[in-house]
Amino acid sequence: MLKRAVVFHAPRSEGAAAFANQLSQEMERRGVTCTVADVWGPPPTAAIAEAGLVLCVGGDGTVLRASRVTVPHAIPILGVNMGRLGFLTDMSPRDCFNHLERIVAEDWRIEDRLMVRCDVMDNGRAIHTFEGLNDVVVSRMSPGRPVYVDVHIDGARLAIYRCDGIIVATPTGSTGYSLSAGGPILAPTEHHLVLTPVSAHMALGRSLVLQPDTLVEMEVTSEQGAIISIDGQEDTPIECGVRVVVRTGGHVTRFVRFREPATFYAELAE
Repeated sequence: MLKRAVVFHAPRSEGAAAFANQLSQEMERRGVTCTVADVWGPPPTAAIAEAGLVLCVGGDGTVLRASRVTVPHAIPILGVNMGRLGFLTDMSPRDCFNHLERIVAEDWRIEDRLMVRCDVMDNGRAIHTFEGLNDVVVSRMSPGRPVYVDVHIDGARLAIYRCDGIIVATPTGSTGYSLSAGGPILAPTEHHLVLTPVSAHMALGRSLVLQPDTLVEMEVTSEQGAIISIDGQEDTPIECGVRVVVRTGGHVTRFVRFREPATFYAELAE
């Protein structure tokens, strides 16, 4: 039986905040101690460490943020969709209330999703380390100017890309920015990474599906530097000469699922 839970809600959404509080009250009546928080506010670290479930009320962005906040605890995450079609959310608010007894009883299926790790290296020293669920993107600093990125795969040079950016996506992220840039769709529980250049000015402009243990090294050679983005939510400027090292992460995001796996393909069609 579920004892403790954290209920995150999307920021700047009165509807999401109101539903999160209502959901918390209903779970408290069933003996579950709940902590309600804005997903972009200060993380309730102590509550997360003790929680058996994280509920995310909002959209895919709320789930993406929660997946990073809860590292390294691997707490199951249940997404409740308050907006448009979401690939990461599992149910509507009405369905959530209909499933409350099963949620409290922990009567669910768990789906593990690969995360990606990114180390930003300067002179051989890691100056930033990030974990993401969707993707790591190295992109141009200024509109209208391409970024130059020297890409190595497992130590072997692939190419020096002159492009708008380079995306390294997880299977979960393959339906996001990578897909918009022409990348392939991977089944969400796969363990491969996808490297997709954005508007590459060269023949090798296709995506590459990489082995699970592949090491991707990207060195920015543009004088103006670049921007590194994690899940499209955290942006960090980097200077020329900095290396971005990307690999599969040591953590996973564990999703609570009540629907069948084939629902993913139905959502693709929609």
